[in-house]
Amino acid sequence: MTQDGIARLSLNQKTLNRYSLPAAVAECVRTGIPAVGLWREPVQEYGLTEAVELVRSNGLRVSSLCRGGFLTTESPEERAEALRDNRLAIDEAAELGAPCLVLVVGGLPNGSKDLAGARRRVVDTLAELAPYAERRGVRLALEALHPMYCADRAVLSTLEQALDIAEPFPENQVGVVVDTFHVWWDPKLFEQIERAGSRIASFQVCDWLTPLPADVLLGRGMMGDGHIDFPPIRQAVRRAGYTGDTEVEIFNEEVWATPADKVVDTMIERYLHLV
Repeated sequence: MTQDGIARLSLNQKTLNRYSLPAAVAECVRTGIPAVGLWREPVQEYGLTEAVELVRSNGLRVSSLCRGGFLTTESPEERAEALRDNRLAIDEAAELGAPCLVLVVGGLPNGSKDLAGARRRVVDTLAELAPYAERRGVRLALEALHPMYCADRAVLSTLEQALDIAEPFPENQVGVVVDTFHVWWDPKLFEQIERAGSRIASFQVCDWLTPLPADVLLGRGMMGDGHIDFPPIRQAVRRAGYTGDTEVEIFNEEVWATPADKVVDTMIERYLHLV
């Protein structure tokens, strides 16, 4: 059981995917959750200025903004567009007061099998974005995704790979995400969490379900419904020096179809007793 109650709990907006931004904020206010993890698309739909005011007027902090990234494109035109969009995402994070912008780095371009080349382009593009992010007071947070997403979403599959790319950059420019869904299986996980130390920019939790659904993006479950042992991971992240929020981020059709108050009440109970 956590020692600080829900003082460091954050509701990631995706957990209430079918509800509006005001509805997610209202659930935080109702239950006393002090932080919210935001996604760019609903923020843009609601209006950035309006979103900033909504969050601040309700006394919430923004734990992260998701997502930037998709940095593996090959053509000059696509790369220029990726740089433009990521600078915009950094600006949005800065306006919202989010300490980090989560980056899903992208998979292989259409028709490509050059995995090493895709990873090199991530490094090259980060080199252009990181100084801009520092000027805006936002840290770029590299998220390693489970290897099943390597081809289409993230050519970084382990925390070790994410750290290898992050470490040449100043700590305040580039950090990493520890997301239990993506890294729980890794035999080097605890070694790499210790290595990460203060580079940990975001800690996200949800459970790993089996069997996975046909759309594997939706295999993220409520804590306690799957196979992950959360306390050792949480303890390792805290020992490494992370003092930020724990975001609950769930992509799951059954969860999304459940009334928001029931989802959030269950989330809090599971967080307190299982995370």
